[in-house]
Formats: sequence, C-alpha cells, structure tokens
Amino acid sequence: MNLKTEITKIHYDRNARGSFFNLLKFCSIFYGIGSRIKNYLYDKKILKPKKVNAFVVSVGNFTTGGVGKTPVVAEIAKYYVSKGEKPAIISRGYGGKLNNKDIHVISDGVNLYYKADMAGDEPYWLAVNIDGCAVLTCSNRYKAAKYAVENMCCTKIILDDGFQHRKLYRDLDLVLADSEKMFGNENLLPAGPLREGMEGFDRLDKLVIVSKNKDHSKAEKMARIMEKKFFKNSKGEKRVLLCKTEPDYVYNIITGEHLEKGEEVTLMSAIGQPEQFYKFLESDYIIKDKITFDDHHKYKLSDVENIKGNIITTEKDAVKLALLNKNNIYALKLKTIFPVEDIEV
Repeated sequence: MNLKTEITKIHYDRNARGSFFNLLKFCSIFYGIGSRIKNYLYDKKILKPKKVNAFVVSVGNFTTGGVGKTPVVAEIAKYYVSKGEKPAIISRGYGGKLNNKDIHVISDGVNLYYKADMAGDEPYWLAVNIDGCAVLTCSNRYKAAKYAVENMCCTKIILDDGFQHRKLYRDLDLVLADSEKMFGNENLLPAGPLREGMEGFDRLDKLVIVSKNKDHSKAEKMARIMEKKFFKNSKGEKRVLLCKTEPDYVYNIITGEHLEKGEEVTLMSAIGQPEQFYKFLESDYIIKDKITFDDHHKYKLSDVENIKGNIITTEKDAVKLALLNKNNIYALKLKTIFPVEDIEV
C-alpha cells in the first residue's frame, strides 16, 4: 500500500485524528480556496464555459473515485443509441499511456483503435461494451467534444467525470454518491474525499444514489432523505434517483466460461473502493485471499503468476489483466438498474 491508499482510508474515517490528519486539514484550506475561487468566477460569469452544437450530459461526483460512474455512463449511452442518436463519451483517459493533451478516438462506435493499456481501463471498457457509441479521450474536454460533433457527427455528448470540469458547458449535470460511503468524513481534499464544498449542490440537476448491494432498502431510504434535505423546493420534480448495481455472474476473461459458485478463489482488485466487490463474492465462493492494489494499478505478469487456483477480479481490472493472457482469471459481471428515462434526456 502506498501513501495514496492510506490517505483514502482517512477519507472515509469519520473519527480520523492525529498530526497527519491535521496536516491534511491544513492543506485542505488552500484546496478549498482554489475551488471556491474557480466556482465563483464561473458562477458570476467572469469565466464562461464553451458550448458545442450538441446536448451535453455530465456524469460526475463530489468525491474521489470508486462511486460507480462508469456503469451509469454506459446506461445513458445505450439509451441514446436505442433512440437512434449517435452519442460520444468524452473521458480524460486517466491511467492510459496516451498523451491526453491530444484527442484520441478510442472507438468510433464500430471500430476499436486502442487496447486498455493505452486508452485507460474505463474508456476501454466503455468502448468494448457499448455498440454505436464513440469514446474519445483528451484532457481538454471541449476540444474533444467539438471534434466528436464536427468530425464524427455525434448528436449527444456524455462527459465522464465532468462535474468539476466547468470549461465545457453542459445541459444536464448528474452527480453520483455511494449509498454506503456518501461523502466520507465530509472534509475537502486532501483531508477528505470532497472535490468541492457542498455548495456544489446548487449546480447539479439530479443526484444519483448508487447502491452497490444485494439489499437496496438502505439506499432507498437515503434517496428519500436526500430529496427532502436538499431538494424540498423542487416543485414536485424528482431530483434524486437510485441506481442499483447487483452481481450477475462470474466469467472467464479469456474463454467466457462461467465459474460455478462454491469454488475456492483469490479476489483481486485495483479500484477506488473495493470493499463492496469483495462483499458481493463472499457468500458465493470460498475466499482464499484478497489482493488489493492501488487504483489504476498497471498489472504485470508477476502480480498473478504465483497465484494458485482461480482469480476473480472486477471488469475494470479485467480489461488490463486480459493482456497477460492467463486462463485462470475471471471477472464479476454486474448488472445495472438505472431509470435513465428519468433524467429527462
């Protein structure tokens, strides 16, 4: 575990104490000043976001990674495709080897142009799992969106992880929150997971509570509470939606063969918040070991070659592990239930 992982533990510890935490809180003062200045400049229209000739939906969150944006982005893109639109997903391409200052077309909706190590795990997963949707990466999201509209005839733009990226104008802002962790210790970075203060609620159009569980009753209750707390004057419009993410089946990432329940396995992940992934599998398999790497870890053969028996990982990790061509690696397939029609697209 590196320093980043240890700091992440602090982010979700409401009882965090000590000199290191106090140092992080001191640093949060300067982060907060920078965040508030940026938002003030945009709110007062001193800085103005640039527009593209397409409807833009941003899917983001208040906190750092692991909330579950990628499945929601995928569901929105599939919805647009089903309506005869040509959507494009714009991602920063974090974790990939491509120079993200340039525009890279990972997929044009039909053809795939890069592997996971180059594109980044999330853009690659989106590209291979959504037919008819373009996926582009670039740190300048406006430039990439403009390219998608003007050169690829895309009619809808989905901005992946875009809530704090205010340079591109969006018509709809969706913000996600994990039903279990919510806003962690409610401190700004680096002392907590918040990317900005809760005044950001004034900008969002819909809050999406993501329930990564088999029992969604707690998340349903949380959605009702958040609706009353933050959107009591919404004039009857439903502002809080529930996204249910559930385990479906486990499959071999090379052959596609399903893995029967009851097998002895090693669990492996390199995602922002892996705890729920492990919980999904604990009742169905005999867990020999759990191996957790840092988020966006670049897998090497040495990470897996000495593990005896079968490995189960996430689909996000699977796109990178598939490059190692090992036949004992399986991925957990999740199903996402999200009322995409309620975002009024």
